[in-house]
This record gives sequence, C-alpha cells and structure tokens, in this order.
Amino acid sequence: MSDSVNQSCLMGAEDTVSFLVCVFHAWEEWAGLGQVEDYLSVLEYLVWVFTPLAVVFILPFLIVILLYLSILFLHVYKRKNQLKEAYSNNLWDGARKTLATLWDGHGAIWHGYEIHGMEKIPDKGPALIVYYHGAIPIDYYYFLANVIIQKGRTCHSVADHFLFKIPGFKLLCEVFSVIHGPQEECVRALKNGHLLGISPGGVREALFSDETYPLLWGKRRGFAQVAIDSQVPVIPMFTQNVREGFRSLGTLRLYRWLYERFRFPAAPVYGGFPVKFRTFLGDPIPYDPNINAAELAEKVQQAVQSLIDQHQKIPGNILRALLERFHTKHKDR
Repeated sequence: MSDSVNQSCLMGAEDTVSFLVCVFHAWEEWAGLGQVEDYLSVLEYLVWVFTPLAVVFILPFLIVILLYLSILFLHVYKRKNQLKEAYSNNLWDGARKTLATLWDGHGAIWHGYEIHGMEKIPDKGPALIVYYHGAIPIDYYYFLANVIIQKGRTCHSVADHFLFKIPGFKLLCEVFSVIHGPQEECVRALKNGHLLGISPGGVREALFSDETYPLLWGKRRGFAQVAIDSQVPVIPMFTQNVREGFRSLGTLRLYRWLYERFRFPAAPVYGGFPVKFRTFLGDPIPYDPNINAAELAEKVQQAVQSLIDQHQKIPGNILRALLERFHTKHKDR
C-alpha cells in the first residue's frame, strides 16, 4: 500500500521540491524512521560506531603535540644558562628571551626557519629594517626572536593601530617595544640607538597582496623620511615562501571595500602550512644627505623587490613550498 502511495506521490510531483520531499518520505519508510525516537536511535548508533574511530585518530595527534612540546622544552633548556642570566638582570629581559626561545623553536620545528645575512644587522647602533608583510608576519616574529638571541638586542617595531585595540595585547606591545608609528616616535627610537622594523605595505599588503608577491606601498614615504631624519642605514628584508605559509582572501571585492571604506581588516586568513621559510637581509642602504624621501623610498622598494625576484619563485605554490621543506629536511640528514 505504502509503495503505491509513494509511487503516486513521485509521479504526481509538480516540481523539484515536491519530488525531493517524496523521495525523502520514501526513504523514511524504507529505513523505518517514521518517528523521532528512530532518528535518535540511529544517531546514538552512529556516535557509538564513530567514537572509537575518532579516538583512534585523535590520540596519535595528541602524542605528536606532546612531542613538539618536548622539542620546544629542549630548545628552552639548551639556553637555560642564558635565560637564568637574563632573569637575574631584569625580569622583562628574561621574559623576552624565554619567548624568543619558544618562537625560535617553533620556527625551527615547523618551518625549518633560516636567516641569511644576519651579520648585516649591527651589534650596536641604530638601523631601519624594511620588510615585505605576509598575510600573517610570522616570519618577522622569528626574525625578532633571532635578533634577541643572536644579537642580544630588542628590535622596536611599528604596528597598525588596530593591534593596540585587541584585548590583552597592550602588555605584549610594551615588553617588545611595539609602537603605532608616528614619525617623531620612530625617529626618537632610532636616535636612541635602537633597531626599528617597519613594513610600508602594512595591513594593506598583508590582506591584498597575493602569490605573485606585489609590493603594495603606494606613495608611502614616511619610513624614508624617518631614515633621513635619523641619519641611519636602511636594511631591506624578505622571507621566501611567507605567502605560502599563510594566505588571505583579501582578493575578494567585499573585503577590499570594507578595508578601504572603514579601515576594517576583515579578510579571513588561512594556512599555517609547514613550508620552508628563509629570511634574506639585503645590503644596508647607507644614509645619503643628497637624496630626498621620495628617492630613498624608491631605492628601498627596488632593494626589497630585488630580494623577491632573486629568492621567490613566482607565482608562489603551496605544494612546491611543502615539497621544498621536506626535501631540505632530508638533505640536512
């Protein structure tokens, strides 16, 4: 009886929706799921079946996490004497060095992070480091960690205003000397003998650049004027595959409109892929009293672009970068 009813329902369906409803009811009767209790029974059965499978896959994943935490601990322990000395001198020095060690360990484990040209960073005295901004500037965090560990220095950094509005970030910004970027404050930091890192592309470059690695600096020349007023060298910096580690959906028109209209960095970022990261530091561009800010900005942009042209395959490719990462690990063994 029910078969004939279902058949007449299917034959009498006037549109797609009616047809699908009929098919669903027919499946209900065939599976014997006519009541809510039946659905709950099936759901309970599925949970009973798949829970062991979930546990089987989750437990090994937790073990991998524990192994990585163990490796991070070893990175910290390797530098225990340096950390002990840092804490005995100043609480925040010790905290900075501990966090730097953790970030350095993360970079070494997950991205096989390398720096080429670290000798170009002065052991003493000021310099302005200008870098390409990835979707998430995790490479810059690794760089800061290495400056603390290898040079024993803290590099001041310029960040967008929105970073200071994130709950809980105020203390982090204070401890790591992050400033929101007025030229006077930048000049003051450099004249006091500090290193200063800045990305002229900033949030716009982070969100709207892509796997072809365009520099989205527009007509920004403030960083060049800071270098001229401070009479310091400029050191260009670029990290290979940084756009393959994390990518942004900022190429979608909606997110671009939201940012340009409201300065709201809404574009989602995805990734976290364990690709190979290599940071390259170019030759310092010395202070020259005979050039203006526009000329210096152009010179620095050409220097960063040269690093991109020399060290980055265009367009970037996540799979290729992953293969390179594991090929490098195999070669190191």
